Amino acid sequence: MSVRLKLALTIFATGLLTALLVIASVVWAFQRFENETAYRRGMVFLGRVVSMYDDIFDMHERDAEAFQRWLRGLVLFEPDTELYLLDPAGTVLAKTGPAPLKPGTHVSLAPVRESIDKSDTSYVMGDDPERMDAGAVIVAKPVRRAAPPGGGSPDAGYLYLVLHTQQLPEGRWDVLRSSFARPALGLVIAVVALTTLLAALIIASVTEPLRRLTRAVATLSQRGLAEGLAVAPGSALPAPTRDEFGQLTSAFEMLLDICRRQWNALRRVDHFRREGVSNLSHDLRSPLTATVACLETLDGRWQVDPARDDDRRLVEIALRNTRNAARMVQSLGDLAKLDEPEFALRAEAVDASELLDDIALRFAERAARQGVRLHTPAAPGVAVGPRARLDVELFERAVANLVDNALKFCASGSTVTLAAEARDGRVEVSVADDGPGIAAADLPHLFDRFYQSRSTVAPATADGGRGLGLAIVKRIVELHGGAVAVHSQPGRGTRVVMTLPGVA
Repeated sequence: MSVRLKLALTIFATGLLTALLVIASVVWAFQRFENETAYRRGMVFLGRVVSMYDDIFDMHERDAEAFQRWLRGLVLFEPDTELYLLDPAGTVLAKTGPAPLKPGTHVSLAPVRESIDKSDTSYVMGDDPERMDAGAVIVAKPVRRAAPPGGGSPDAGYLYLVLHTQQLPEGRWDVLRSSFARPALGLVIAVVALTTLLAALIIASVTEPLRRLTRAVATLSQRGLAEGLAVAPGSALPAPTRDEFGQLTSAFEMLLDICRRQWNALRRVDHFRREGVSNLSHDLRSPLTATVACLETLDGRWQVDPARDDDRRLVEIALRNTRNAARMVQSLGDLAKLDEPEFALRAEAVDASELLDDIALRFAERAARQGVRLHTPAAPGVAVGPRARLDVELFERAVANLVDNALKFCASGSTVTLAAEARDGRVEVSVADDGPGIAAADLPHLFDRFYQSRSTVAPATADGGRGLGLAIVKRIVELHGGAVAVHSQPGRGTRVVMTLPGVA
């Protein structure tokens, strides 16, 4: 979910909640207004009754039924009201309602006293004797005798008026619905919709710089810094402003400029490195080749003169070291060439099994001298081996490096197996041996450049143990769009697997 949508939903939810609260507040205010209006009307009504009749208790004592009719006549024109006569303890003595009450029914006197003592209160909620709850607006007035018997208190009881304002007549609810529910609710919905639309437009304009900035970052992440440099500066970044988005844009432009300068510097350094290694390899290759040729000539001459064995041993040492140096220089040059961004494979669809057979033939004589068996098994019932698009020269170099490593550490009687197998649309080319194996601590670093194992069972590379042969293998496989993995246990041999895209 985008930031824009989150903000729009937040504003919409806030507006909707506000509208609901407004509706609830209006309904509550309407009910409170009804309660206050009814209470004030009841106060005026009871005040007139008490002021006009000072013998109410005498009337009740003379004829209770006639007094009951008289009470009903008082509230005849007061809808949804009930009038009661209470004694000083709050017991109901007479009533206007048709529902019979249990003998001794009484109401709480606290609301009665509040209504009498606090004449300025908004309204008072008290007991409804018929419903026996405190959900009715009540009004109370003391009823006095003109001449109290025995000289006692003149307050003989109370007139108790109950007003049912919470159960409004159907007509008044119709008025509420017609005057508020339909037009006001529609207006509230229209206001919420309008404010949400305006908020969406404002959010869109405010977050536009953030969207463009995000698009520029996405361009860099998708195309990389090298290709993205040509796109990001021209991708219409928002103009820096004084707000937070403008500050973020300025910071991003500064960061992008720093990254651009550093990236160009790294590219120049990397180009100089590759160029320097390539030039060094080219410059050293010729003298080293000439030195090897001279040492081989001396070695051939001294083979016929056994008396000069000491000199011959020195020449053998110099020749071995010179050959190692020549191979290392060649490998450095190959790595520099393979690391060039412009380097392209000359790939063609070939039978991987036939390629392994050719490599096995190249190493057959050396393997025979060492007493090692080279084995290239053919898949049973398969006339054509798995096919892959390979740069034949490069891939032969990779497999040759692996075979050379295996022969260096396999004792006489060992077996080196070269196999190619199709699996799930890919081709797995493996070189396996039953030699001494590789220590577990060395496995994660075998393909690191210039890494040399300190273990005596670790395989040397084809470059005199300088840690470049396996790095070349990994780079060649990566250029083919594949991956390389090593499986080995000390004493149980080593298996190197190169997984490559297959060809149908």
